[in-house]
Amino acid sequence: MKKISLLFVVIFLATISYAQELVTNGNFEAGATGWSGNAANVVTENANSYNSANVTVAANPWDVNLSYVLSLTAGKSYQLKFDAWSDRERTMIVGIGLNHDPWSSDTKTVNLIATSKAFELTFIAPATDANSRIIFDMGAAAGFVGIDNVSLMEVTTTCNNGVQDGDETGIDCGGSCGPCVIVPTIAAPTPPARAAEDVVSIYSDAYTNITVNNFDAGWCGGAATTEVMIADNKTLKKNAGIVCQGIDFSTNRKDLTSFTHLHFDFYITDTDLTGDVFNLKLVNFNGGDGESSALEVNINGGTTPQLVANQWVSVDVPITALGGVVAGGLARNDVAQIGITTANVSYVWYDNIYLHKNTVISGIVNTKTANFNIYPNPVMNKLTIKAESAISEITIRNIVGQSIRTEVLNANSRTVDISDLAAGNYFVVAKMANGEVSTQKISKL
Repeated sequence: MKKISLLFVVIFLATISYAQELVTNGNFEAGATGWSGNAANVVTENANSYNSANVTVAANPWDVNLSYVLSLTAGKSYQLKFDAWSDRERTMIVGIGLNHDPWSSDTKTVNLIATSKAFELTFIAPATDANSRIIFDMGAAAGFVGIDNVSLMEVTTTCNNGVQDGDETGIDCGGSCGPCVIVPTIAAPTPPARAAEDVVSIYSDAYTNITVNNFDAGWCGGAATTEVMIADNKTLKKNAGIVCQGIDFSTNRKDLTSFTHLHFDFYITDTDLTGDVFNLKLVNFNGGDGESSALEVNINGGTTPQLVANQWVSVDVPITALGGVVAGGLARNDVAQIGITTANVSYVWYDNIYLHKNTVISGIVNTKTANFNIYPNPVMNKLTIKAESAISEITIRNIVGQSIRTEVLNANSRTVDISDLAAGNYFVVAKMANGEVSTQKISKL
């Protein structure tokens, strides 16, 4: 368009690039297609289309709204561009967020004048949801509002492009980016073999998990976890900014009265554990439609067991009496949900959430761990892998657990060409022919 007279730069990000345009009718030339809200009103003047709204009485900002529904991803940055003007000095709230309850959003207030301004704002999506939206809330002030040339694009910086570049010391971390996060390279301890009737597993590769309605119910405004692989073991990684996870199995409720112990494993890499907690609660409905009571297991820096950084902490506690880390109510005759709270914890992985009767099948273990040698390390181009027993395959993963390459070996040793890998740190996961698994870290020069 058209009415650009002032460039108003609100946020500037160095070293950025942009992905594809997410708004297909930002200039309103296709009328109101894609737009919604009671302020959607496209007019055409001098062959130029724009959205025109007139607020007669000031009230709540959201009482007069223009929205564009689209898909957003939690934690990602988006640049919103638009032109806006009014017939007077007034404000308008703009941003991005959910298009449904709980209406989580990231917004800013901008000032409008009688001359068109070109705005550039950067927002962070609060949740991953296909039913998200661009928000223009203009009901808080009276007066005309014109909007045109709306654009939304994902912002990509050198700190989130998946490679080690610039002054980074790792992939997307270090230097001018955020600090490199220590990622566990060893899987959570393997649970012992138990009779099927003696264990109720919520999340574990060692047992058969129960059927749930919603494994990530969004109790705290967004997806709580991402499933990653650590040493070929499925593990849950906490998503940034989300402080709890809700697991709902209300149509598959469990009478856990005869189960005497609650187990879970977690791995925290925070450098400061002050105020950190890892709490898990069993929500008992007691035949009703909602929480009747809850049994809580609360772990912090002063409990036994306690939070410890950079190692797996295994919590396996009796839940037949209150005291110690066990609080709340003991009733568990109709457990329908599990809640996990990770307040103040920035980086945590967890696994093996289950209840059991404190019995094991003697003489049986679920997995084994193998050792293998790799050299040289650090390595430039050729990496030699050697073990006493046959290696069936190796997988190379980056520091966030993503699989980069898998190669079938079926041999005791092999030299692998990794010259095509970018410089940085990686993990080599070796799966032996007898089922054993081991992981080692390498540095690629």
